[in-house]
Amino acid sequence: MTQHTLELPGAELVYDVHGPLPTADGRRPLMMIGQPMDASGFQAQVKLFDDRTVVTYDPRGLGRSRRTDGEVTNEPEAQAEDVHAIIEALGVGPVDLFGSSGGAVTALALVTAHPGDVVTLVAHEPPIDAVLPDADAVHRARIAYTQLYQERGWGAGMAGFIALTSWEGELTDEYFAQPVPDPASFGLPTEDDGSRDDPLLSDRSWAVPLYTPDLDALRASPARIVVAVGEESLAVYTGRTAVALAKELGQEATVFPSHHGGFMGGEFGYAGQPEAFAAKLRAVLDQS
Repeated sequence: MTQHTLELPGAELVYDVHGPLPTADGRRPLMMIGQPMDASGFQAQVKLFDDRTVVTYDPRGLGRSRRTDGEVTNEPEAQAEDVHAIIEALGVGPVDLFGSSGGAVTALALVTAHPGDVVTLVAHEPPIDAVLPDADAVHRARIAYTQLYQERGWGAGMAGFIALTSWEGELTDEYFAQPVPDPASFGLPTEDDGSRDDPLLSDRSWAVPLYTPDLDALRASPARIVVAVGEESLAVYTGRTAVALAKELGQEATVFPSHHGGFMGGEFGYAGQPEAFAAKLRAVLDQS
């Protein structure tokens, strides 16, 4: 693995290349991106794709990538330009891309703005409110857990986030009538450490779920777009967004093993099924 730093206006991006460039067998590099997760979340998948050159990166302001623009918010369009710059810096033509969660939203913005950058995009559970019939209710719930975070700290905010993302089906009056979730019931800390800069629980990443995809551009894109959903996620928020987006693009969501973090090992707590996930991802990529 080689680590690289790319200096751009407003940011210094750190990215990793696992394998040779140009690739040893002529196959396209496989780029894996997340948001707000950085490159560390793809450790298990990188090991399982040791026959391919894999590229990972830390989004600006996250992990090892430093922001120099004084900003703190995370806009998919800006992050898409960062990914475009990395692909150009690689100098080996278009890539295959696996994007998960906010990384999938970044990837959709990328193939909209730079359709020639990607041959196959696997967009895994992109959290996009706009495709849901209950988009307003979802954002109301987001405002609520963000307020919990601001008032009571990380544990309270994360408990509210879990309550939203684990709810099955559309958000109803029953959802909003629930008592405020207790962080202790999820094994989360109840004390407040005073920090308020978490990119997931603050409003810094609201631009990700509030991103409105250009569906016409995505339908017309030369990139092959595969919307993916975890088999355990189908009824919850990110599963519903994946299924709805796939329908808008004239396809059915491709079902992958496990849940929203199904590609990860146990190093981040809620372990998925990384081996089965990699096998499915490999099969989908090999269809191109």
